[in-house]
Order: sequence, then structure tokens, then C-alpha cells
Amino acid sequence: MAAPREIAVKTCLLLCLALLAIGAKSTPLNGVRRGLVGETIFDVMKYGAKADGRFDNAQAFIHAWNAACKSTGPAKVVIPKGDFVAGNVIFQGPCSATKPITIEILGNVLASTDLSAYPSGSWIKLDEIDGLVITGGGTINGRGKSLWQFAGSHNEGTLLPVSLVFEKIKNSEMHDVNFVDSMGFHSKVTDSENIKISKLNISAPDDSPNTDGMHISNSINVNVTDSIIGTGDDCVSIGHGTTNILVSGITCGPGHGISIGSLGKRPAETDVKGISVINCTLKGTTNGVRIKTYHASPSIQASDILYKDIIMADVKNPIIIDQHYDSKNKPEQSKVKISDVHFVNIKGTTISKIPVSLYCSEAVPCEGVELADIDLAPSGAVGSLTSVCDNAKFVLKGKPIPPGCA
Repeated sequence: MAAPREIAVKTCLLLCLALLAIGAKSTPLNGVRRGLVGETIFDVMKYGAKADGRFDNAQAFIHAWNAACKSTGPAKVVIPKGDFVAGNVIFQGPCSATKPITIEILGNVLASTDLSAYPSGSWIKLDEIDGLVITGGGTINGRGKSLWQFAGSHNEGTLLPVSLVFEKIKNSEMHDVNFVDSMGFHSKVTDSENIKISKLNISAPDDSPNTDGMHISNSINVNVTDSIIGTGDDCVSIGHGTTNILVSGITCGPGHGISIGSLGKRPAETDVKGISVINCTLKGTTNGVRIKTYHASPSIQASDILYKDIIMADVKNPIIIDQHYDSKNKPEQSKVKISDVHFVNIKGTTISKIPVSLYCSEAVPCEGVELADIDLAPSGAVGSLTSVCDNAKFVLKGKPIPPGCA
């Protein structure tokens, strides 16, 4: 019989051989390795990426994505720590990999400052994917400071590229990602459904043009929650064709507030319905909760809208419906019909004498507007407060401060 020591040595050798065999199977091959939860890892470094802050990594990112998209089983694209410059990137689906495919951003992704690199109006675009997760705690830096001088107004239609676009995306989520200094909008969701976005940190200077934190259009079932957003434009903007949108737990400021609109700019726009903005805090913003529509608009509707449990801190226009957007250029009244709108439990401070303003359309007056438990106090030497309501059919509940329109 073998001695106990010999048995121990043989056992150790067998274990070592087994571990070596496992290691051989997990050795990277063509940029591929196995993750801890069974997914295949596609590290962009294995596809030619360089974290030197100069090399254009767009093609390396795309090649890593294409390999992951075409794989079988769970897949993860990893952008490791480091500074990765990239021009226009398109992550194209549909994919054969098992849902969801993960894009894990650990490092800093930096936009190219050459505007000719973005022919499609977006920097990073995710297109026609069902089942996607973007996470990792890294940063998407649009480096917009050197390009904002070229930005036009919304009306001119010369917007700079969006940092990250979800287009035709289903059953997907993005969380724990940082956005900094986008050229145009920081992020956009369009033509998509069943999207969950949370735990973002989005920042740009308050004078940066058209740098909305999150814009949503032509989409259904989108949740934007538990994020900190401070930009030079709307923290969250909700455009036409949207249904069942939840915005919750957002800390907004600086910026232009949380807005529905602008609506009615283009003739093919469609209705907005089922928008809930709850449990948000706005600090030092130009507007608080806002609905805005263009003059000379198509005949569409915006209905079933709830703004509830909102805290204002030194906000200029805490509650505003503005149906006279671009009125100087288009005298014809807006035909966006606004109805079933509820402003509930909105409290805090304002730097405006008119913190509640309902400027509705003469062509289609607002109907079913509820103001309930509004408590807004002047900040500093503002003086007494009042409300203005034009072409609005409203109901007051509780004791509104300032007093509701007569």
C-alpha cells in the first residue's frame, strides 16, 4: 500500500494537471476567452484596440462587437480600463448570441473631435438588437467643448452628434455608465421598446448647447430612473410617438428641466400618451416640469401625463405649459391637443414671480389640467407669487401656493 505522503503527492499532481487543462481551454484565441458566468468574452484589445488616447479604435470596437453578435451562447464585449479614442461606431444587429449581449465599459471612451467622422449624426449607435446590457462604470466622453461653437439651434436643425443612440432596440438596459460633455445629446432612445435605464451620471456645463441628458422618441415602455443629470439643455426630454414612459428618481441641474416636447415640429409626428415623472429633484434649472409644443403643428395629442412628488430648488419656471414655441417664426397656433395632465405635490422654491404658467393654444385649449398640493415659495427678494393660465381648463385641489388662476 502506498504511503500517505505518496498519495498526497499524486493527488496534488492530478489537481495541477486538471487546472492546467482548464487554463489551456480558457486561453484567448482570436480575442475570445471565457468569463466566470459562462459567457464568451470579446476584449477589444484582442481586436486591435489601443488605449493610448490617440489611436482611432472605431474599427476595433466594431470587429469585437461583430464577433460577439455572431457567436453562440452568452457574449460580452469588454472595453477595459484606459483611454480609447473612437470615431463613428455602429453596433449592428440582429444577433445570434444568446440574450443578453453585454457591453462592459470599464475605461474612458473618447470621441474623435473630427466632425467629418460622424456622417449619421451619432457617435455610438446601437441598431436593431434584441437583448442588450450596457454597464461597467466607465465613461463616454463626447469632448464637446471644442465643438460646441459649431452647434446651431433646435429650429435650425444643425445639431451635433448624439453620444449614444438606441435605435430599434428591444428588451434591453443600460446602467452604471457615466456621460461627459457630449457634442449634442448625451443619449437617445428612438423606435425602441422595453428599455430600462438607471444609475447614469450625465454632466456638461450649463452653457453647453443642445446637450440633453436623455431624449426619448417613437418608443414604448421606457424607464429612466435613479440618475444624476446636469447639462446645458433638458435633463430628460420626451418627444413624439412615446407611450408608457416613466422618469423617476432623477436629480436634475443645471439644465432646462424635465420636458415633454418639443412636439409638433414635423408633419409626421404622432401622439404622446402615458407619461409619468415622479419623485424627482430639480436644482437651479431654467424650467421644472414642462410641456412645450410648436406653433403651426400637426393635429396630434398629448394626454395621460403625471408630474408627481417633485422638489424644486431655486427653479425659474417650476410648472409650465408652453404651446407657443417658435411663435416668432410661425404665427399659426399649435394644434397639439393637451389633456388629462396632473401636477401633484410639487414643492420647493422659485426665483420667478410666475412659477405656474399654463400658456395653452387658442386653437385647441388644454383640458383636464389638475393642480394639486402645489407649494412654491419665493427664493430671495422675488416678492409675491402669482399664476398665469391662458386657454386652460384646470382644476385646483388642496390650497395651491401661489394661488391658482381665477
